[in-house]
Amino acid sequence: MADVKDPKIAEAYDKVRSNDGEITWLLLDYESDKSNKLTLTATGSGDISELASHLQPQRASFAYAKIRYVNDEHSFREKFVLIFWIGEEVKVMRRAKVSVHAGDVKSVLRSYSIEINASTPNDLKQDDIVTRLRRAGGANYDRSKFD
Repeated sequence: MADVKDPKIAEAYDKVRSNDGEITWLLLDYESDKSNKLTLTATGSGDISELASHLQPQRASFAYAKIRYVNDEHSFREKFVLIFWIGEEVKVMRRAKVSVHAGDVKSVLRSYSIEINASTPNDLKQDDIVTRLRRAGGANYDRSKFD
């Protein structure tokens, strides 16, 4: 089991979910290479590229982000994504534990539209994520951005 009991994780989650807050993403990392304890290592107010700049190839991390995009000329949408980051240099045992620990992470970061598995910054391109959110989101009033 992953230890996700740190109250800072739940506080950051609430800030990302808040309509009033400026925080748009959070990042959880393992306390050490051998630890199963996750700690809040960063939060930010930028877009997904800002979050991606904090991800490291030798780490396995979990991230949660608010994605805002234009729905049509009169409205926008905000959706949430859960990101499972397994950098290209992560050791085999840690890779295996991420899938086991995902359930514990989901018990804290529980409300999201899509899950994203990523191992390079190219896996976290804003346009690609918005396309996936549009497909998962149901009604879409601006058909030109869906196809």
